[in-house]
Amino acid sequence: MDSRVLALGGLAQAVQIVRKIADTGHSDHAAMRTLMGSVFAIDAANVESVYGNRHEIRPGLTRLRQQLSEGNTDPNFTRLAMAVMALERTFSRNHAVMEDVREAILAVPRPANAEGYASPEVIKAFASIYATHISPLKPRVMVQGNPHYLAQDHVVDEIRAILLAALRSAVLWRQLGGSTLDFLFKRPAMAAAIAEKL
Repeated sequence: MDSRVLALGGLAQAVQIVRKIADTGHSDHAAMRTLMGSVFAIDAANVESVYGNRHEIRPGLTRLRQQLSEGNTDPNFTRLAMAVMALERTFSRNHAVMEDVREAILAVPRPANAEGYASPEVIKAFASIYATHISPLKPRVMVQGNPHYLAQDHVVDEIRAILLAALRSAVLWRQLGGSTLDFLFKRPAMAAAIAEKL
């Protein structure tokens, strides 16, 4: 359960940032840097190294614990997270698209250090990968927010790039044996595992 919780923490952090950008037009640079780095970590040695370390996804783990302990406090957060999980099912079954995405990510110049993971160049490259390969898949992830910000190209790019990172975490969660049944039958165990990581 520990490893699965970390992957869900990454997903929760991504969803949380998407919600913030869509509503305010602003993002958390440090949290975005962690998520963009996770997309580059295709062949990571372990789950923690996907995110750098578990402390980098503390905001996501905290939000996930809140969701598990307090219930559906933010319906839009839950809706968006479940939409990404549904998209993961389609994506993971389409091996041609998975390979295309992998090759596209490997073709993106890797920044010299972690500070560059959230650079405009990386965000634009990841947004293009999402628009080209992921957006055509069904079900589509629909992001709600302030129309003023959602009409801005750089905001759309950030949202698409982070959704690519959200999908990466959802794929990782499934690869580790995660299932939607966990949310029905293993909530206490998940909450306990999160507490150990915080």
